[in-house]
Amino acid sequence: MAKPVRASLGEMWITCQVCSSELFRERGIKLNSTGMEFMKLAWADETATGLICWKCGYVHLFANREIRLHRAQD
Repeated sequence: MAKPVRASLGEMWITCQVCSSELFRERGIKLNSTGMEFMKLAWADETATGLICWKCGYVHLFANREIRLHRAQD
């Protein structure tokens, strides 16, 4: 099972938009486009960072490469 992480963007900590939790599970998510799928090149599509709220499960997507993940304190 994935371990919870905290995330930041610059100096700002990211919190869940739904429940305000600061803990997430991270997952890479492909941003597929119809054209690339048609040409069988979906593997070349851009990837976003998906942060899944540890508490409520809401999925947040970030295409910004400046996002930083931090190990949650036990």
